[in-house]
Amino acid sequence: MTARPANAHQARLLRLLRDGGPNSRAQLGDQIDLSRSKLAVEVDRLLETGLVVADGLAASRGGRRSHNIRLAPALRFLGVDIGATSVDVAVTNAELEVLGHINQPMDVREGPVAVFEQVLAMAAKLKASGLAEGFDGCGVGVPGPVRFPEGVPVAPPIMPGWDGFPVREALSQDLGCPVMVDNDVNLMAMGEQHAGVANSVADFLCVKIGTGIGCGIVVGGEVYRGTTGSAGDIGHIQVEPDGRPCACGNKGCLEAHFSGAALARDAEEAATHGHSQELAARLEAAGTLSAADVAAAAAAGDATALELIREGGNRTGQVIAGLVSFFNPGLVVIGGGVTGLGHTLLAAIRTQVYRQSLPLATGNLPIVLGELGPTAGVIGGARLISDHLFSPA
Repeated sequence: MTARPANAHQARLLRLLRDGGPNSRAQLGDQIDLSRSKLAVEVDRLLETGLVVADGLAASRGGRRSHNIRLAPALRFLGVDIGATSVDVAVTNAELEVLGHINQPMDVREGPVAVFEQVLAMAAKLKASGLAEGFDGCGVGVPGPVRFPEGVPVAPPIMPGWDGFPVREALSQDLGCPVMVDNDVNLMAMGEQHAGVANSVADFLCVKIGTGIGCGIVVGGEVYRGTTGSAGDIGHIQVEPDGRPCACGNKGCLEAHFSGAALARDAEEAATHGHSQELAARLEAAGTLSAADVAAAAAAGDATALELIREGGNRTGQVIAGLVSFFNPGLVVIGGGVTGLGHTLLAAIRTQVYRQSLPLATGNLPIVLGELGPTAGVIGGARLISDHLFSPA
Protein backbone atom coordinates (compact mmCIF):
# COMPACT_ATOMS: atom_id res chain seq x y z
CA MET A 1 0.00 0.00 0.00
CA THR A 2 1.79 3.09 -1.24
CA ALA A 3 -1.15 5.50 -1.64
CA ARG A 4 -2.52 7.51 1.27
CA PRO A 5 -5.60 9.74 1.44
CA ALA A 6 -4.80 13.24 0.26
CA ASN A 7 -7.09 15.05 2.70
CA ALA A 8 -9.43 14.63 5.67
CA HIS A 9 -12.46 13.99 3.42
CA GLN A 10 -10.77 11.05 1.72
CA ALA A 11 -9.62 9.71 5.09
CA ARG A 12 -13.20 9.90 6.39
CA LEU A 13 -14.48 8.02 3.33
CA LEU A 14 -11.91 5.26 3.78
CA ARG A 15 -12.83 4.79 7.43
CA LEU A 16 -16.55 4.73 6.62
CA LEU A 17 -15.92 1.98 4.07
CA ARG A 18 -13.73 0.09 6.55
CA ASP A 19 -16.29 0.23 9.35
CA GLY A 20 -19.47 -0.09 7.28
CA GLY A 21 -18.40 -2.19 4.31
CA PRO A 22 -19.28 -1.49 0.65
CA ASN A 23 -21.55 1.50 0.20
CA SER A 24 -23.06 3.62 -2.55
CA ARG A 25 -21.98 7.17 -3.25
CA ALA A 26 -25.43 8.33 -2.14
CA GLN A 27 -25.18 6.49 1.18
CA LEU A 28 -21.68 7.83 1.75
CA GLY A 29 -22.99 11.30 1.01
CA ASP A 30 -25.57 10.87 3.80
CA GLN A 31 -22.73 10.34 6.30
CA ILE A 32 -20.23 13.00 5.26
CA ASP A 33 -20.66 16.76 5.01
CA LEU A 34 -19.86 17.25 1.31
CA SER A 35 -21.82 18.47 -1.68
CA ARG A 36 -22.66 15.82 -4.26
CA SER A 37 -20.16 17.23 -6.74
CA LYS A 38 -17.35 17.47 -4.15
CA LEU A 39 -18.09 13.93 -2.96
CA ALA A 40 -17.89 12.66 -6.54
CA VAL A 41 -14.49 14.33 -6.98
CA GLU A 42 -13.07 12.78 -3.79
CA VAL A 43 -14.41 9.30 -4.59
CA ASP A 44 -13.00 9.49 -8.13
CA ARG A 45 -9.60 10.48 -6.75
CA LEU A 46 -9.68 7.52 -4.36
CA LEU A 47 -10.59 5.21 -7.26
CA GLU A 48 -7.55 6.51 -9.13
CA THR A 49 -5.26 5.64 -6.19
CA GLY A 50 -6.51 2.05 -6.13
CA LEU A 51 -7.44 2.28 -2.45
CA VAL A 52 -11.10 1.76 -3.38
CA VAL A 53 -12.80 -0.04 -6.27
CA ALA A 54 -16.26 -0.10 -7.82
CA ASP A 55 -18.29 -3.01 -6.51
CA GLY A 56 -21.46 -3.55 -8.52
CA LEU A 57 -24.62 -1.50 -8.71
CA ALA A 58 -26.14 -0.07 -5.55
CA ALA A 59 -29.80 -0.49 -4.63
CA SER A 60 -32.02 2.04 -6.40
CA ARG A 61 -33.03 5.18 -4.51
CA GLY A 62 -34.94 6.51 -7.49
CA GLY A 63 -33.32 7.75 -10.68
CA ARG A 64 -30.11 6.35 -12.09
CA ARG A 65 -28.47 3.63 -9.97
CA SER A 66 -24.93 4.30 -8.78
CA HIS A 67 -22.10 1.86 -8.18
CA ASN A 68 -21.20 0.60 -4.76
CA ILE A 69 -17.71 1.55 -3.59
CA ARG A 70 -15.54 -0.72 -1.45
CA LEU A 71 -12.00 -0.80 -0.15
CA ALA A 72 -9.53 -2.59 -2.39
CA PRO A 73 -10.05 -6.34 -1.75
CA ALA A 74 -6.31 -7.08 -2.00
CA LEU A 75 -5.40 -4.92 1.03
CA ARG A 76 -4.06 -6.98 3.93
CA PHE A 77 -3.28 -5.96 7.52
CA LEU A 78 -1.39 -7.95 10.13
CA GLY A 79 -2.53 -7.83 13.76
CA VAL A 80 -0.07 -8.98 16.43
CA ASP A 81 -1.10 -9.30 20.10
CA ILE A 82 1.85 -10.16 22.33
CA GLY A 83 0.84 -11.35 25.79
CA ALA A 84 2.98 -12.41 28.74
CA THR A 85 2.63 -16.12 27.97
CA SER A 86 1.30 -16.34 24.40
CA VAL A 87 1.14 -14.48 21.11
CA ASP A 88 -1.70 -14.10 18.60
CA VAL A 89 -1.07 -13.21 14.97
CA ALA A 90 -3.83 -12.67 12.41
CA VAL A 91 -4.25 -11.37 8.88
CA THR A 92 -7.31 -9.28 8.01
CA ASN A 93 -8.75 -7.66 4.94
CA ALA A 94 -9.33 -3.92 4.72
CA GLU A 95 -12.70 -4.23 6.51
CA LEU A 96 -10.78 -5.89 9.40
CA GLU A 97 -12.40 -9.29 8.91
CA VAL A 98 -10.06 -11.97 10.26
CA LEU A 99 -8.97 -14.22 7.38
CA GLY A 100 -6.50 -16.34 9.36
CA HIS A 101 -5.43 -16.47 13.01
CA ILE A 102 -2.64 -18.34 14.82
CA ASN A 103 -2.08 -18.56 18.59
CA GLN A 104 1.09 -19.99 20.12
CA PRO A 105 2.54 -20.16 23.65
CA MET A 106 5.42 -17.76 24.19
CA ASP A 107 7.25 -16.23 27.15
CA VAL A 108 7.64 -12.47 26.75
CA ARG A 109 10.57 -12.63 29.22
CA GLU A 110 12.68 -14.29 26.51
CA GLY A 111 13.15 -10.79 25.10
CA PRO A 112 12.20 -8.97 21.92
CA VAL A 113 14.56 -10.76 19.53
CA ALA A 114 13.25 -14.24 20.37
CA VAL A 115 9.63 -13.08 20.46
CA PHE A 116 9.81 -11.35 17.09
CA GLU A 117 11.47 -14.36 15.49
CA GLN A 118 8.36 -16.29 16.53
CA VAL A 119 6.02 -13.52 15.33
CA LEU A 120 7.73 -13.39 11.92
CA ALA A 121 7.53 -17.17 11.59
CA MET A 122 3.79 -17.03 12.35
CA ALA A 123 3.30 -14.22 9.83
CA ALA A 124 5.21 -16.21 7.21
CA LYS A 125 2.97 -19.20 7.88
CA LEU A 126 -0.15 -17.10 7.29
CA LYS A 127 1.36 -15.71 4.11
CA ALA A 128 2.31 -19.19 2.87
CA SER A 129 -1.28 -20.37 3.35
CA GLY A 130 -2.28 -18.03 0.52
CA LEU A 131 -4.09 -15.46 2.65
CA ALA A 132 -1.74 -12.62 1.71
CA GLU A 133 0.97 -11.93 -0.85
CA GLY A 134 2.34 -9.31 1.51
CA PHE A 135 1.17 -7.01 4.28
CA ASP A 136 0.16 -3.39 3.78
CA GLY A 137 0.60 -2.59 7.45
CA CYS A 138 0.94 -4.15 10.89
CA GLY A 139 -0.42 -3.19 14.32
CA VAL A 140 1.31 -4.63 17.40
CA GLY A 141 0.22 -4.78 21.04
CA VAL A 142 2.65 -5.40 23.91
CA PRO A 143 1.82 -6.01 27.61
CA GLY A 144 3.40 -2.90 29.05
CA PRO A 145 3.56 0.92 28.80
CA VAL A 146 4.37 2.23 25.31
CA ARG A 147 5.64 5.69 24.32
CA PHE A 148 3.12 5.82 21.49
CA PRO A 149 4.63 8.30 19.01
CA GLU A 150 7.88 6.29 18.82
CA GLY A 151 6.37 2.81 19.30
CA VAL A 152 8.80 2.03 22.13
CA PRO A 153 8.06 0.11 25.38
CA VAL A 154 9.09 2.03 28.50
CA ALA A 155 10.16 0.18 31.67
CA PRO A 156 7.52 -2.56 31.33
CA PRO A 157 7.38 -4.42 34.69
CA ILE A 158 6.75 -7.91 33.26
CA MET A 159 8.93 -7.52 30.13
CA PRO A 160 12.64 -7.62 31.06
CA GLY A 161 14.87 -6.67 28.14
CA TRP A 162 12.18 -4.67 26.31
CA ASP A 163 12.80 -1.21 27.77
CA GLY A 164 13.47 1.18 24.89
CA PHE A 165 13.51 -1.55 22.23
CA PRO A 166 12.60 -0.02 18.82
CA VAL A 167 9.67 -2.36 18.11
CA ARG A 168 8.23 -0.30 15.27
CA GLU A 169 11.49 0.12 13.36
CA ALA A 170 12.62 -3.49 13.82
CA LEU A 171 9.37 -5.09 12.71
CA SER A 172 8.83 -2.60 9.89
CA GLN A 173 12.21 -3.51 8.44
CA ASP A 174 11.52 -7.26 8.67
CA LEU A 175 7.94 -7.13 7.37
CA GLY A 176 8.51 -4.48 4.72
CA CYS A 177 5.46 -2.43 5.71
CA PRO A 178 4.48 0.34 8.13
CA VAL A 179 4.10 -0.75 11.77
CA MET A 180 2.32 0.87 14.72
CA VAL A 181 2.76 -0.22 18.35
CA ASP A 182 0.49 0.25 21.36
CA ASN A 183 -0.30 -1.23 24.74
CA ASP A 184 -2.19 -4.53 24.40
CA VAL A 185 -5.26 -3.39 26.34
CA ASN A 186 -5.70 -0.41 24.01
CA LEU A 187 -5.83 -2.88 21.12
CA MET A 188 -8.38 -5.00 22.98
CA ALA A 189 -10.53 -1.88 23.42
CA MET A 190 -10.22 -1.05 19.71
CA GLY A 191 -11.13 -4.60 18.74
CA GLU A 192 -14.23 -4.66 20.93
CA GLN A 193 -15.15 -1.23 19.59
CA HIS A 194 -14.87 -2.33 15.97
CA ALA A 195 -16.46 -5.78 16.05
CA GLY A 196 -17.48 -6.59 19.61
CA VAL A 197 -19.63 -5.57 22.53
CA ALA A 198 -18.61 -1.87 22.42
CA ASN A 199 -19.42 -1.23 18.74
CA SER A 200 -22.17 1.30 19.52
CA VAL A 201 -20.59 3.07 22.51
CA ALA A 202 -18.46 6.22 22.28
CA ASP A 203 -17.20 6.39 25.89
CA PHE A 204 -16.17 3.16 27.62
CA LEU A 205 -13.56 1.38 29.71
CA CYS A 206 -12.01 -1.93 28.68
CA VAL A 207 -10.31 -3.73 31.58
CA LYS A 208 -7.94 -6.59 30.72
CA ILE A 209 -7.16 -9.04 33.50
CA GLY A 210 -4.40 -11.46 32.60
CA THR A 211 -0.82 -11.82 33.77
CA GLY A 212 -1.09 -8.07 34.36
CA ILE A 213 -4.06 -5.71 34.63
CA GLY A 214 -4.65 -2.69 32.42
CA CYS A 215 -7.48 -0.47 31.22
CA GLY A 216 -8.20 0.91 27.76
CA ILE A 217 -9.95 4.29 27.90
CA VAL A 218 -12.07 5.29 24.91
CA VAL A 219 -13.37 8.87 24.80
CA GLY A 220 -15.57 10.07 21.95
CA GLY A 221 -14.71 6.96 19.97
CA GLU A 222 -10.93 7.47 20.27
CA VAL A 223 -8.43 5.75 22.56
CA TYR A 224 -7.11 8.11 25.22
CA ARG A 225 -3.43 7.40 25.87
CA GLY A 226 -2.45 10.32 28.09
CA THR A 227 0.48 12.68 27.65
CA THR A 228 3.16 9.99 27.44
CA GLY A 229 1.14 6.87 26.65
CA SER A 230 0.70 5.42 30.14
CA ALA A 231 -3.00 6.16 30.70
CA GLY A 232 -4.96 3.21 32.03
CA ASP A 233 -2.18 1.49 33.99
CA ILE A 234 -4.65 0.55 36.75
CA GLY A 235 -2.80 -2.63 37.76
CA HIS A 236 -0.47 -0.44 39.81
CA ILE A 237 -3.15 1.39 41.76
CA GLN A 238 -2.67 0.47 45.42
CA VAL A 239 -5.44 -1.65 46.99
CA GLU A 240 -3.59 -2.69 50.19
CA PRO A 241 -1.46 -0.04 51.95
CA ASP A 242 1.08 -2.57 53.25
CA GLY A 243 0.31 -5.32 50.76
CA ARG A 244 2.38 -7.67 48.69
CA PRO A 245 5.46 -6.46 46.79
CA CYS A 246 4.74 -5.85 43.10
CA ALA A 247 6.99 -6.27 40.06
CA CYS A 248 6.85 -2.47 39.61
CA GLY A 249 8.72 -1.99 42.91
CA ASN A 250 5.78 -0.77 45.00
CA LYS A 251 3.60 -2.65 47.49
CA GLY A 252 -0.08 -3.48 47.53
CA CYS A 253 -0.80 -2.96 43.82
CA LEU A 254 -3.98 -4.49 42.39
CA GLU A 255 -1.85 -6.59 40.04
CA ALA A 256 0.08 -8.08 42.97
CA HIS A 257 -3.16 -9.18 44.63
CA PHE A 258 -5.28 -10.23 41.66
CA SER A 259 -3.97 -11.20 38.24
CA GLY A 260 -3.35 -14.52 36.56
CA ALA A 261 -0.04 -14.97 38.38
CA ALA A 262 -1.37 -13.80 41.77
CA LEU A 263 -4.42 -16.04 41.51
CA ALA A 264 -2.27 -19.08 40.64
CA ARG A 265 0.01 -18.35 43.61
CA ASP A 266 -2.94 -18.02 46.00
CA ALA A 267 -4.46 -21.22 44.66
CA GLU A 268 -1.21 -23.15 45.18
CA GLU A 269 -0.95 -21.81 48.73
CA ALA A 270 -4.54 -22.88 49.47
CA ALA A 271 -3.86 -26.32 48.01
CA THR A 272 -0.66 -26.91 49.99
CA HIS A 273 -2.31 -25.80 53.24
CA GLY A 274 -5.16 -28.23 52.80
CA HIS A 275 -7.90 -25.66 52.21
CA SER A 276 -9.10 -27.23 48.94
CA GLN A 277 -9.11 -30.88 47.98
CA GLU A 278 -10.01 -29.97 44.39
CA LEU A 279 -7.06 -27.61 43.97
CA ALA A 280 -4.74 -30.01 45.81
CA ALA A 281 -5.65 -32.81 43.40
CA ARG A 282 -4.99 -30.57 40.41
CA LEU A 283 -1.67 -29.41 41.88
CA GLU A 284 -0.57 -32.98 42.48
CA ALA A 285 -1.50 -34.00 38.94
CA ALA A 286 0.14 -31.06 37.14
CA GLY A 287 2.79 -29.82 39.59
CA THR A 288 1.53 -26.26 39.20
CA LEU A 289 -1.74 -24.34 39.07
CA SER A 290 -3.10 -21.63 36.78
CA ALA A 291 -6.10 -19.34 36.67
CA ALA A 292 -7.75 -21.95 34.43
CA ASP A 293 -7.43 -24.49 37.25
CA VAL A 294 -9.13 -22.09 39.65
CA ALA A 295 -11.92 -21.57 37.10
CA ALA A 296 -12.39 -25.33 36.73
CA ALA A 297 -12.39 -25.86 40.50
CA ALA A 298 -14.95 -23.08 40.93
CA ALA A 299 -17.14 -24.63 38.23
CA ALA A 300 -17.00 -27.88 40.23
CA GLY A 301 -18.31 -25.97 43.26
CA ASP A 302 -15.04 -25.68 45.21
CA ALA A 303 -15.64 -23.12 47.95
CA THR A 304 -12.00 -21.99 48.20
CA ALA A 305 -11.72 -21.35 44.46
CA LEU A 306 -14.98 -19.40 44.50
CA GLU A 307 -13.74 -17.30 47.42
CA LEU A 308 -10.43 -16.52 45.66
CA ILE A 309 -12.36 -15.30 42.62
CA ARG A 310 -14.74 -13.21 44.73
CA GLU A 311 -11.86 -11.59 46.65
CA GLY A 312 -10.10 -10.69 43.41
CA GLY A 313 -13.33 -9.41 41.88
CA ASN A 314 -13.99 -7.27 44.93
CA ARG A 315 -10.55 -5.65 44.75
CA THR A 316 -10.84 -5.10 41.00
CA GLY A 317 -14.36 -3.72 41.47
CA GLN A 318 -13.11 -1.22 44.04
CA VAL A 319 -10.63 0.19 41.52
CA ILE A 320 -13.18 0.21 38.68
CA ALA A 321 -15.69 1.96 40.97
CA GLY A 322 -13.23 4.83 41.33
CA LEU A 323 -12.76 4.98 37.57
CA VAL A 324 -16.53 4.99 36.99
CA SER A 325 -17.03 7.84 39.45
CA PHE A 326 -14.26 9.81 37.75
CA PHE A 327 -14.95 9.03 34.08
CA ASN A 328 -18.69 8.21 33.92
CA PRO A 329 -18.41 5.73 31.02
CA GLY A 330 -21.30 4.29 29.05
CA LEU A 331 -19.95 0.72 29.31
CA VAL A 332 -17.32 -1.32 31.16
CA VAL A 333 -15.89 -4.32 29.29
CA ILE A 334 -13.97 -7.02 31.18
CA GLY A 335 -11.57 -9.13 29.09
CA GLY A 336 -8.29 -11.02 29.22
CA GLY A 337 -7.27 -14.54 30.15
CA VAL A 338 -8.70 -14.41 33.67
CA THR A 339 -12.21 -13.88 32.27
CA GLY A 340 -12.36 -17.67 32.09
CA LEU A 341 -13.44 -17.19 35.71
CA GLY A 342 -16.71 -16.02 34.17
CA HIS A 343 -19.75 -14.78 35.95
CA THR A 344 -18.48 -15.30 39.52
CA LEU A 345 -15.81 -12.69 38.77
CA LEU A 346 -18.23 -10.45 36.91
CA ALA A 347 -20.78 -10.57 39.74
CA ALA A 348 -18.15 -9.54 42.32
CA ILE A 349 -16.97 -6.63 40.14
CA ARG A 350 -20.53 -5.46 39.49
CA THR A 351 -21.42 -5.63 43.18
CA GLN A 352 -18.53 -3.35 44.16
CA VAL A 353 -19.07 -0.85 41.35
CA TYR A 354 -22.82 -0.56 41.85
CA ARG A 355 -22.35 -0.29 45.63
CA GLN A 356 -19.55 2.29 45.63
CA SER A 357 -20.23 4.57 42.66
CA LEU A 358 -23.02 7.14 42.59
CA PRO A 359 -26.39 6.10 41.12
CA LEU A 360 -26.12 8.76 38.42
CA ALA A 361 -22.99 7.02 37.09
CA THR A 362 -24.23 3.44 37.45
CA GLY A 363 -27.98 3.71 36.81
CA ASN A 364 -27.63 2.62 33.18
CA LEU A 365 -24.08 1.24 33.22
CA PRO A 366 -23.60 -2.23 31.70
CA ILE A 367 -20.57 -4.16 33.01
CA VAL A 368 -20.04 -7.08 30.65
CA LEU A 369 -17.52 -9.64 29.48
CA GLY A 370 -15.84 -8.98 26.12
CA GLU A 371 -17.26 -10.81 23.11
CA LEU A 372 -14.19 -11.39 20.98
CA GLY A 373 -11.79 -13.25 23.28
CA PRO A 374 -8.28 -13.62 21.79
CA THR A 375 -9.30 -12.03 18.47
CA ALA A 376 -9.99 -8.65 20.11
CA GLY A 377 -6.29 -7.73 20.24
CA VAL A 378 -5.46 -8.75 16.67
CA ILE A 379 -8.51 -6.93 15.28
CA GLY A 380 -7.44 -3.95 17.37
CA GLY A 381 -3.95 -4.19 15.86
CA ALA A 382 -5.40 -4.11 12.35
CA ARG A 383 -7.60 -1.19 13.39
CA LEU A 384 -4.57 0.67 14.78
CA ILE A 385 -2.55 0.44 11.58
CA SER A 386 -5.55 1.18 9.36
CA ASP A 387 -6.28 4.32 11.40
CA HIS A 388 -2.70 5.39 10.63
CA LEU A 389 -2.80 4.52 6.94
CA PHE A 390 -6.30 5.94 6.45
CA SER A 391 -5.11 9.35 7.63
CA PRO A 392 -3.71 12.06 5.34
CA ALA A 393 0.02 11.54 4.74
